[in-house]
Amino acid sequence: MKLSAFKSNSAYLFIMVSACASCVLSLAFAEEATVSAIVQEISAPEPPKQFSSEELVKRAWAASGQNDLNRVIEITNECLAIYQGEADRLAIQLTDFPAQNKIDEYRVMNDVATCMFIQAEAFMSNGKMDEAKVVFEKIIGQYKWAQAWDPRGWYWSVLKKSKASISIITGEPAEEELKPTKPVKKTLPNLYFKGQEDVVDYTKYGQFIAAGTQDYHYKINDPVGLQKAVGEGIYPDAGSLVRKDPGYKKAVEEGRLEGSHWDFVHTEDLEAAFYKWAMASEPWGVKLFYLGLLFEKAHMYSEAIKAYHAIVVHFPNATGKTYWNTPWYPGQAAIAKIRHLVRVHPKLDLDFKWAKIQVINGFDNDVANDVVITFPGVITKKSFWDKFKERFHLDQKQLPLKKVKRKLGEGKVRLVQYDNDHWQLLVNGKPFMIKGLTYAPTKVGQSPDKNTIQNWMMEDINGNGRIDGPYDSWVDKNLDNKQDKDEPVTGDFQLIKEMGANTLRIYHQPFEPNKNLLRKMYKDYGLMVILGDFIGKYALDSGASWFDGTDYENPEHRRNMFESVKKMVLEFKNEPYILMWLLGNENNYGVASNADKKPEAYYQFVNEVAKWIKSVDKNHPVVICNGDTLFLDIFAKFAPDVDVFAANAYRGEYGFGSYWEQISDATGKPAFISEFGCPAYAGHMTREESEKAQADYHRGNWQDITSNMAGSADGVGNSLGGIIFEWMDEWWKNYEPFAHDKTAGAIGPFPDGYMYEEWFGLCGQGDGKNSPFLRHLRKSYFLYKELLNKNWQGKSK
Repeated sequence: MKLSAFKSNSAYLFIMVSACASCVLSLAFAEEATVSAIVQEISAPEPPKQFSSEELVKRAWAASGQNDLNRVIEITNECLAIYQGEADRLAIQLTDFPAQNKIDEYRVMNDVATCMFIQAEAFMSNGKMDEAKVVFEKIIGQYKWAQAWDPRGWYWSVLKKSKASISIITGEPAEEELKPTKPVKKTLPNLYFKGQEDVVDYTKYGQFIAAGTQDYHYKINDPVGLQKAVGEGIYPDAGSLVRKDPGYKKAVEEGRLEGSHWDFVHTEDLEAAFYKWAMASEPWGVKLFYLGLLFEKAHMYSEAIKAYHAIVVHFPNATGKTYWNTPWYPGQAAIAKIRHLVRVHPKLDLDFKWAKIQVINGFDNDVANDVVITFPGVITKKSFWDKFKERFHLDQKQLPLKKVKRKLGEGKVRLVQYDNDHWQLLVNGKPFMIKGLTYAPTKVGQSPDKNTIQNWMMEDINGNGRIDGPYDSWVDKNLDNKQDKDEPVTGDFQLIKEMGANTLRIYHQPFEPNKNLLRKMYKDYGLMVILGDFIGKYALDSGASWFDGTDYENPEHRRNMFESVKKMVLEFKNEPYILMWLLGNENNYGVASNADKKPEAYYQFVNEVAKWIKSVDKNHPVVICNGDTLFLDIFAKFAPDVDVFAANAYRGEYGFGSYWEQISDATGKPAFISEFGCPAYAGHMTREESEKAQADYHRGNWQDITSNMAGSADGVGNSLGGIIFEWMDEWWKNYEPFAHDKTAGAIGPFPDGYMYEEWFGLCGQGDGKNSPFLRHLRKSYFLYKELLNKNWQGKSK
């Protein structure tokens, strides 16, 4: 219960006790008082229940989703009547957004501002623009630092969203869009004490003790020699070399190092950022990782690799926290970073072998029970013979796949495991790599939050008898937001086929799939479908309300979800385009469900569903769609009948790190990435730079996926492929579907450190006026046109 609610309830309790005491006194001293009058006073009806501000926000969102304006007004006005005074008191205390660990102290203010925003949006959706504008302006005037909680896992500024909505109403640019971006001169670190070794031979300076066990540690015998080898800023230099650096002294004198080191993560002044982070009071594991990132940005790859490897050697047990306060293991990420740098920069002539950090009990949010097993690995320069073998393709990059030791499935789509434990997906007896795409061509202005989303499989806005996105889209080659004579109608399915994709990921909820469309897509374009059921995510088909959420222990909810799955499988199992059944969509994160609080019940239910599917359909594998590897150990224990583990994962441009090893170690199952991608917008970059950064991110992710396919000599061998998120920008993701939002969202491993969720498309929709037909193909599209039209060994098809 919130403090304000508790106080008012306590006050009410005090009044009732006082009234009862008065009744007793009346019995003793007031002869004219009758017992019946006293009883009537005591049994008076209780006042109506007072909801918390948080509960009222949930109810307001639910009413908004049903486009019930009167109900929205009723709920939001109730919130204002009860909590606005407290919200105003909190608002005047702030001069900036509260720190993340203080946000909950301002929940009432955030909830009041959110309710006002919901009310204003409801007015706007119902054509009451003047009323909407008045409420938006009140938010801007009263609650500058209010933040609304997005159930997907982050906060957003209510003020900025209000300004964006006013911009839609007035047709005038938002204030942020009017401010010109001031270019910042990029500076690079110029190390005064550069390390004497590009590749550090740690055996010269100490001993690796108990490698491959939880007792591993590196004992330094020659700290001075090691410090000279790695250079300034990298462990074991605790700042002594940095303080002697003339560049550091100059940066201090110029005031370039003022502020928090976190403010320097995405600065263009990389020299100042290096000095700031080298002197930061962070744990070494965290500090070295961010130093590595800065060296990467400066194209100082040898220094970056040294920083990352220092984490693995010295601090494999290091932990940090993500934006969502979940554990983060810098050592595992550092190994992935080194592999990525060696892979994408072959001119470094480096080999990185035998490194692995396994965190036992690392799939929950409690680091206290972690057991860390470390193999520090070794980095070496390639010999002349190594380079000769590579040049003439004499090196063994691919392993032969000979004896099959296990088969899953009996029909068109099967899984096989070879005697080297590698997994492969077969379609009609031939190897099939999932080159997938999340496809949802949402028209600008439509939004599920406003209950205006339409079924893209049925939309024919121009009335020509063809479905719009798949068949009537055209490419705006010169980016002028109009269709010129040399820009003919092409259609998405043709563009996707030319890109080299072979699979679309779609769900049978909340709209019924168009079978005729999908049959024609498969016949004409060769695209298969991974068809999914949300099994209660977003409370779909469970019978629960959004604000109560699906309960995986509730028999009625389970029965409802089971019926939804049965309907999907029985209706589609004989369709030629079906590749797999996908269950859930990162339900373990808990949006509108309790899978995060009751993971055992959730995965047990998933297993029951999987067993039933396989009893009626032996032709298609069953896959779970997890949120990264959270609760992977619980999944492994309670869902043995699921064939494939897939996860939505966003770890960085280097790929997915220990993901493949974790799946193999914990489950022995094949795996793929059910969602990965990167925004094509970054606040400090031009459009061209942002698109290149998006393409670089995708390249690193796809290389990681392919390097772990069956037969790879360097990878785990359990990768079946991946699904790109996503085909086209969706403008509704930040609540105002008529505006392409550029507001920084959650912190994430993206080009400028933020998730711009409306910008993940391989293609954009221009200024939105020609939606849903216009396509602006980004650099990532052309990158995939190159990558996907090769088989996974890198050879052209």
